Amino acid sequence: MAKVKITVDGHSVEVEEGSYVLEAAQSLGIEIPTLCHYPYIKPYAACRMCVVEARDGKGWSKIVTACNYPTWDGLEILTNTPGVLSSRKVNLEMLMSRCAPVPVLQQLAGKLGIEKPRWGVGEDTCILCGLCVRVCDEIVGAHALSFSERGIFRKVSTPFDDESDDCILCGACAKVCPTGHIVMEDMEKRTIIHKEFTLGPNAAITVPTLQAVPNVPVINPEYCIHFNTGGCKICSQVCPKDCINYEETEQYEDFKVGSIILATGFKAFDPTPLKQYGYGRHPNVITAEEFEMMNNASGPTGGKILLENNEEPQSIAIIHCVGSRNENYNAYCSRVCCMYSLKLAHLIHERTDAEVYNFYIDMRTPGKGYEEFYDRLSHENVHFIRGRAAEITDWTMTPEEEGKLVIRAEDTLIGVVRRIPVDMVVLSIGLEPQKDAEEVRRLFNISCSSDGWFLERHPKLAPVSTFTDGIFIAGTCQGPKDIPDSVAQAGAAAAEALVLIDRGYVELEPNTAYIEEELCSGCKTCVPLCPFSAVSFNIEKSISEINEVLCKGCGTCVAACPSGALNQNLFDDEQIYEEIKGVMSYV
Repeated sequence: MAKVKITVDGHSVEVEEGSYVLEAAQSLGIEIPTLCHYPYIKPYAACRMCVVEARDGKGWSKIVTACNYPTWDGLEILTNTPGVLSSRKVNLEMLMSRCAPVPVLQQLAGKLGIEKPRWGVGEDTCILCGLCVRVCDEIVGAHALSFSERGIFRKVSTPFDDESDDCILCGACAKVCPTGHIVMEDMEKRTIIHKEFTLGPNAAITVPTLQAVPNVPVINPEYCIHFNTGGCKICSQVCPKDCINYEETEQYEDFKVGSIILATGFKAFDPTPLKQYGYGRHPNVITAEEFEMMNNASGPTGGKILLENNEEPQSIAIIHCVGSRNENYNAYCSRVCCMYSLKLAHLIHERTDAEVYNFYIDMRTPGKGYEEFYDRLSHENVHFIRGRAAEITDWTMTPEEEGKLVIRAEDTLIGVVRRIPVDMVVLSIGLEPQKDAEEVRRLFNISCSSDGWFLERHPKLAPVSTFTDGIFIAGTCQGPKDIPDSVAQAGAAAAEALVLIDRGYVELEPNTAYIEEELCSGCKTCVPLCPFSAVSFNIEKSISEINEVLCKGCGTCVAACPSGALNQNLFDDEQIYEEIKGVMSYV
């Protein structure tokens, strides 16, 4: 593209010919107000707040809109002349005459010195800038929004003002709306804030985890607008290295390895079935994970603890053991709930002036410095109520409970049922095995406990080994545990794997099973019984065979063989008889 030289408020700049004045001014750091400009959409100049004065240096002068006026060589732009400011004031007053005093208009009015618009103030919050319609059409490609009616009745709506199934709930229209006229709501007409919280990123392009290897972003087709409508592709426009490849697909690669460490983690308990807590029904009942995201400085609230109406809570309740120590769901203790509940109480105390209530069954702090941290919170005016919360309701009995969430619980220390009104409730959810734990167990031929966690070979002598050689487990796939325990177990599992690598050979069990071929009838009884898949059937010989490398000498197949063809090394009948004789000789 050819380059041209223009001046903006006396500052010279070289830009591409045909580019727009607004972009040139922004490159110089000169602010020109605008309400309808978005960098990836063709400018429309609907709000007309970006007016400037254009001159050619020979006496020609004209008021133009900076967002869609092209540049040419020798162009001179003035952004603060009396004519420009007067035009902006008139345009803003016209907008305010139909629109309610939303923050963005009030800020512009303050900058332009408008105290009271001449034609009054309207009630609508839409300024008809058309950003939402153009984003939906030109970028998203869903075509779910349009203008309807004419003249003073003109408005933004769905096509033909009917309910539309074209919306993909991407939120792009709400994102670009300058006045907040468009908001994302749930089925109960509540503005969505907490519903969008997750511990990980929820954008279409993200780095999977902070420690991802390789540490590069990936596109999630489920959230990506392009994979839903075929539109957008903004990421490819802004990427300076041309790294975006929409045609790339998932690939599976096979590796031959000698040992495997399973660290599949846990699944957080979903509190929705606990109807008495109202999760998903009461707007300010959230899980500990959602609270963590809200408390994160890079989260959707910038680290501020806010209610769904964007106000700071004055009282917060934390309910322990949600989904744990409950015979109807998980009878085991999740181990981490008490301590992370205390951590959340401390963070609330640091960042707000809210009263904090902890509802607990038993306070379990089995770790280095944990009991001391519990004592510290006792001196931070955190209220501890011993008793499981029975119900969270918005039904009020006193004026103090109006507009609050009321927690009804038995305080077992004083023997009374209490009603505690709070603004927000945090559910300390427990840990559960992954949904696919059973499939993973079958794939790697290991065992699971009755609770669904991967089972170790021995809880004390072999806490990271499994019954299958070369398969080790680490972290919360083996059971609920906190970060220090997970790190220690991961180190142990890595050391066990390195032992096999360093040794260079594998010791086989000496007491493996063997088959006397002449006695085998080919009934295949032993094949499905072997827990280590060491028994197979030879179709050509019509007999079973033993893979001594896989066999662990458990003896299951030997005991089940109806023809007596299976025997076990070191445990032949004659050897057992001789052992019995030796024992009986001392009687």
